[in-house]
Amino acid sequence: MREDEPRQRVVRVPGSRRARLTPVPGTDTEPEAAVPGAEEAPSAPASGPKGPNDDRLRQDVPPHY
Repeated sequence: MREDEPRQRVVRVPGSRRARLTPVPGTDTEPEAAVPGAEEAPSAPASGPKGPNDDRLRQDVPPHY
């Protein structure tokens, strides 16, 4: 990276534990819009026939949740 190129800067956010980065010139800072009718969290597509434990495994929650 050359010294004359603009860089992102770390900006402290008052009252927050995290800092934020300034946008890079030439990038889109708007979040992507949700697709109407799409699920909130799309699930992974099935990759084969359904097994006897599939439903249980999809409902299990790791112990740290």
